[in-house]
Amino acid sequence: MKAIVSLLAVAVFATCAAAPSARNAAFRPRPGWVRTACVHDPSVFKDRDGSYLIVGTHLASARSDNLISWRQTDTLRKAVSPETVAKIRAWNKDEKAGQWFDYLWAPDIIYNKRMRKYCVYLSANGDDWKSNIVLLAGDRAEGPFSYAGSVVYGGFSEADWRETDVAEVLGVKSLPERYTTFGVQDRKWGPVFPNCIDPCVFYDESGRLWMSYGSWSGGIFLLALDERTGLRDMKVKYASNAHSDPYFGKKIAGGSYASGEGSYIQRIGEWYWLFLSYGALEAKGGYNVRVFRSKRPDGPYHDKNGNTPFYDKYRHNFNDHVGVRLFGAYKWRERDSGMVAQGHNSAIVDDDGRAYIVYHTRTDEGHEGHYIRIHQLFLNKDGWLMAAPYRTRGEKLDKKGLPKKSIAGEWDLILHRLEVDYAHLGGARPERVVFKADGTIAGARTGKWDLEKGTPYMNITLDGEDVFRGVALVMAIDGTNDKTAAFTAIGDDSQLALWGSRIPDPAK
Repeated sequence: MKAIVSLLAVAVFATCAAAPSARNAAFRPRPGWVRTACVHDPSVFKDRDGSYLIVGTHLASARSDNLISWRQTDTLRKAVSPETVAKIRAWNKDEKAGQWFDYLWAPDIIYNKRMRKYCVYLSANGDDWKSNIVLLAGDRAEGPFSYAGSVVYGGFSEADWRETDVAEVLGVKSLPERYTTFGVQDRKWGPVFPNCIDPCVFYDESGRLWMSYGSWSGGIFLLALDERTGLRDMKVKYASNAHSDPYFGKKIAGGSYASGEGSYIQRIGEWYWLFLSYGALEAKGGYNVRVFRSKRPDGPYHDKNGNTPFYDKYRHNFNDHVGVRLFGAYKWRERDSGMVAQGHNSAIVDDDGRAYIVYHTRTDEGHEGHYIRIHQLFLNKDGWLMAAPYRTRGEKLDKKGLPKKSIAGEWDLILHRLEVDYAHLGGARPERVVFKADGTIAGARTGKWDLEKGTPYMNITLDGEDVFRGVALVMAIDGTNDKTAAFTAIGDDSQLALWGSRIPDPAK
């Protein structure tokens, strides 16, 4: 998020909304629970009892036992003592914040196996990049939590740098010149150095602990953590160059004030996936999720076309071609409202191997209300990540695939083009086509389709141009109990996302 928070942003975070309805909606969650919850910048965590916890900005939280129905909670806010609050606020304050938690953004939660503690990493955001990532630790996911230290500080100057751990980390007695040349005083900090917010903490396959963090301004950075303390691994040193800093760590994305925030790293399949949100978070801000992948947790990361996520010069990148966009703003035909400004996600691979993306969304209804959505994630045959076209309802991907007869019929297609008129709440709309039994496509688009026998893989060629490779499955249409064939795919050349939903047969 931008270095200087506005009153608008505080209001945006605080605004909740119920999920918009679908025409002829029939689905009902189980008694006592709601279909969704209001948690901005949601970070998902599976507790040791098998339930799911989401934590977010302003320490909002929600619980679920199935990733479908949610119960809003405020346990995190009650789990922090006044003494801990004072320690959190010791480095920075946001004078615009009304309540003590109003300037605490985008936390992440993880169970530290070595410490045997639940660790919550908080963004304590202040003015003029004066921010830090605070670690709280407790014996239960609901707390109580105690202050365990700060992982990294931002926005320091010659006047206050000794209040941070810079001297200890760098082993210096005076503030290195690079932090004054690109300093806070003359407002040169932002293009080079990070705003220390939006942490994502994760274990890699070897059991090593990492934290990505940062946003807009100087970009996204990565630090190795010490599992014994949950804080920075003091033994790891970092170079000083365009993509690395001795104090802030290794730069993995962004920079130069190009948009990009809410980093999240999750291993899915054989790859580490870096999720980023481009655009601004408001309904008319063009928020959207991009993904890059790497064989290593610390990169380098690339998209399908080989682009890196670095921005060494400023570019207005809200609708950029860089990064595989999982989805943009859209509206299905049966919905009363369209989805806009979807982003700041987390991801999880469940015990059964199914992967999910958890994010907040706004609608095209003309307000800043937001709520969470969870969609299942899939890999196509080429190993590229895709999001299911509808929110999860416990659907499973049939490894043997769907029969061809279930595909033939009328479909709505949504092509997630990059050119979104987000300033006017625009987005992709469905195009009606017919998938014929002979494998051709007619209607608003022409082309061909095929299923790879004995697999869930589906290939679609549109207008003789791009080939989209994805998976087909049966899903419940949002807000209803109607099930239909659906697919998600990604273009070979365009790396655009394509969604499809078969029109249910009214006779069945």
